[in-house]
Amino acid sequence: MPAPAPSASPAPAHPPVKRPPAAERVYAHVKDAVLDRRYEGGTLLTEGGLAEAVGVSRTPVREALLRLEVEGLIKLYPKKGALVLAVSAQEIADVVETRLLVEEFAARKAVPASPQLISRLEGLLEEQRQCSEAGDLAAVSVKDRCFHAEIVRHAGNEILSRLYDQLRDRQLRMGVAVMEAHPGRIAANIAEHSELLEAIRAGDAEGAAQVVRRHVSRVKVLVRGEDR
Repeated sequence: MPAPAPSASPAPAHPPVKRPPAAERVYAHVKDAVLDRRYEGGTLLTEGGLAEAVGVSRTPVREALLRLEVEGLIKLYPKKGALVLAVSAQEIADVVETRLLVEEFAARKAVPASPQLISRLEGLLEEQRQCSEAGDLAAVSVKDRCFHAEIVRHAGNEILSRLYDQLRDRQLRMGVAVMEAHPGRIAANIAEHSELLEAIRAGDAEGAAQVVRRHVSRVKVLVRGEDR
């Protein structure tokens, strides 16, 4: 009598996908909404409303809001909630000044550029065009920031790279604000990125720095509503 065929071994069970902690989910929900301006400056957020929106209890909401207050995105008011802080004129000036210091230096240091940097910038520029065509302003802002961050990273100064990374959230928020108020600025922004890429590709360090100065200085004018 033939031996019974061995039974197939059961397929290994995949471990369940672990969800982020509740406080982390609240933090991400609020931060993303503030940065892409779904929660605009002046919006009052309540613990109960956020708990319901994310599907958690109030305790992790409090933890997340405390973290966001430290980052300067909200202001907590006991028994009332959290007020989303508007971008101030001083913050705009500080960010633009810091960007100019870092990015002009980085543009010069990135020349002569490696093939890897040129390829990466070409890819980010194309991705920004695609996000623009799709009308995704938040994604356009992210690609904008990534384009400049790539140049800073290739300057080879780790301290400056870390300093620049600290501006990330403020840059994203300002970028969305500019594009919402000035839709025509998106095409101009992409054109200036293309101009910057060409200067770097041509090995023109001073030309690249000049493009950065015009490009970044324009942000201050637009965010403050001085452009008519």
